[in-house]
Amino acid sequence: MYSTVLALHSIFRWLVLLSLCYAIYRAYKGYASKSEFSFLDNKVRHWTATIAHIQLTLGILVYIKSPMIKYYFSDFRNLVADWNLTFFGLVHFILMMGAIVLITIGSAKAKRKKTAREKFRTMLVTYSIALALIFMAIPWPFSPLANRPYIRAF
Repeated sequence: MYSTVLALHSIFRWLVLLSLCYAIYRAYKGYASKSEFSFLDNKVRHWTATIAHIQLTLGILVYIKSPMIKYYFSDFRNLVADWNLTFFGLVHFILMMGAIVLITIGSAKAKRKKTAREKFRTMLVTYSIALALIFMAIPWPFSPLANRPYIRAF
């Protein structure tokens, strides 16, 4: 089960990134052109948050089942100096949770704003900050902090 969920979590990150980038693009375009907040814009807002929440669920399953995380917390005092373990044990988890919280709050606030411009601005700001956090927290293959392949196979 662990390897399947890990692979799904790895693959699903691309959906999160694509949906966030598209939502930010729509928000910027709508804000800059002073457009109306359309049915499509609302669906993009909603599905971006939904996709992020699915990824969060997969991530929590990986975190709970991970032998590396279990090992890390079994001897936390001595292993906190191991940056690779600390990245996955704390940094990745905290940054991703922060990003999901921002996406959730941004989606909820945008939904409740009165004007289209406020909706677009709220989405643009919160989703952009969330995307920056996600980019920092992903273990890219080129990252000096902790690296993993672009996609983990089943």
